[in-house]
Amino acid sequence: MERTVPYTASEEVELYQRTYYSLLRTSDTVQIRSIEEVHAGMNSLLHQHARHQEPDMMAFIYALLRLPECVRDTKEIVLGQTGSVFEEAGLGNVWDWEQVSGKARRRRCFYNSDKNILACIIASRSDIDDVIPMITAYQIEWNKIHQLMQYLPDDIDLTQVHKHHDTWYNLAEALMMSVGDLTRWRSICGDDFAEWVGKIKSRELNFQVRLLNGSLIEYNRATNDWWKVISGRVPELLDRPVYFISSNTHSFANLLSGFALKSQKEINQYLVNAGQEELLEEWNQIQARAVPSSQENFLYYALKKYIQEPGSEKIVKRRADHEKSSGIHRISSEHSFDVAAQVFDLSKLKQNWLDPRITSGLADLDFLTRSDALILNIDYPLGLAAYNLLMKVAENAGSILGVYTLGKAATLNGVVGDVIIPYVVHDEHSRNTYLCPRAFEARDVRPYLVYGTVLDNQKAVTVKGTFLQNPSYMDVFYREGYTGIEMEAGPYLSAVFEMFRPYRHPVDEIVNLDRVPFDLGILHYASDRPLSKGKNLGAGTLSYYGMDPTYACSLAIIRRIFELEQKRLQKS
Repeated sequence: MERTVPYTASEEVELYQRTYYSLLRTSDTVQIRSIEEVHAGMNSLLHQHARHQEPDMMAFIYALLRLPECVRDTKEIVLGQTGSVFEEAGLGNVWDWEQVSGKARRRRCFYNSDKNILACIIASRSDIDDVIPMITAYQIEWNKIHQLMQYLPDDIDLTQVHKHHDTWYNLAEALMMSVGDLTRWRSICGDDFAEWVGKIKSRELNFQVRLLNGSLIEYNRATNDWWKVISGRVPELLDRPVYFISSNTHSFANLLSGFALKSQKEINQYLVNAGQEELLEEWNQIQARAVPSSQENFLYYALKKYIQEPGSEKIVKRRADHEKSSGIHRISSEHSFDVAAQVFDLSKLKQNWLDPRITSGLADLDFLTRSDALILNIDYPLGLAAYNLLMKVAENAGSILGVYTLGKAATLNGVVGDVIIPYVVHDEHSRNTYLCPRAFEARDVRPYLVYGTVLDNQKAVTVKGTFLQNPSYMDVFYREGYTGIEMEAGPYLSAVFEMFRPYRHPVDEIVNLDRVPFDLGILHYASDRPLSKGKNLGAGTLSYYGMDPTYACSLAIIRRIFELEQKRLQKS
């Protein structure tokens, strides 16, 4: 088998990583300015215009969406695995600080407004590879915009400028960005846009960053803390068979509880009261069969909007009671990294409450009442944390019957909304190429996918970070037939290898996983196209239309588990 790994193409990326890791070994703070040049020299696919005078708004907006808003006032960023690490560093109990987070990145962070310190809880080395390039890109682009703003007239009214086309166009021209980028920036900032611009105009950024005890032991301690909370809430995990899923916190709970479907009238009334005109129009079109969208998926999305509204405590409480009666437990992470979990007791699921697409075509589901199996679903972790978490589950759970991962990926040959089913995964962490068994084929997902295409028999690459790629690097993978780019499958497969072999996963080998003694399935849905000239990694979120591939994949996983569980019970 010909196997080309892009070592040459990634030399700039490796130099960048070696630089910031060597600097972070110091016990003192590191000036982000000291890595700006090597960051720009990497020619990141997400930050190709780092050296240009004009702002790279793709990179700036990408970072803006994934960093807490308070970063605009932050002077020092401190990274650590557990609360005790921060206390030992003299920062006190960071859990007493204000908890903050980015709009598009799940990471537990705390902010001290008196000292302008941002504390970030990290779960693995992948968090470092995510945070450092992101704050570097943010600082580079902030300071570019700062310089350009010095030439703006002092009497410009930034609270009103967007209301006048000519003035808005002139502002975009003065800041050397397109009107579209300026408009998107304002839409993200909302009513705070003038305050944002004022802060950028008033000062340059000069972040300092510090890594506290980056040892493997501390990562393991953080993972232990995470598991203790979950197993403490549902001790049955320790001695009952488990199907492990890594996905999200909404799709499986919605499909298996039926709460949204039972609350249809209340959800529709919320849409009317909240003036959600676009969603109401979509609902009317669905009811009139003018669009092929799923009624169930729509209600799941509308419920998500509903429970995010202020004063939604009552419906959140009703949902919790409803789910508990169906054997569904939600477990938020406490005093560790932000990876929530859910446990589903198959024997307690109510058949008449299930999403009708689950039961369609399946025989009688009465066998579920005899099942002793549990589903453990965790919120998709970032990068190497996937390895740590799955290993911890495998070490402590009664037995593992299946491992399924569902997450986002960039696509080099499809479009946003497609589903990607890889049979080969190259992992940049271990440099292994994993050959995967095929638990899913296109026919398993196709019946539930309305808008996209199911691409099975694909090859995916697990990268170390979203910024840690450049065009030549991607070109090598594309020429070798790798068309999906994501961050977790490789670490999960390294853990899978160690779950059935008596030694640690190899390095830089081709690894065949066909003999895995449990079910193994990997599903990705395309969230961006990094080689496109339009939408790419920084361009947007899937929002309502992301429900289609997410729920199609979730349905395929649930139906697979039910089929396997029925066969297992028949044998016993």
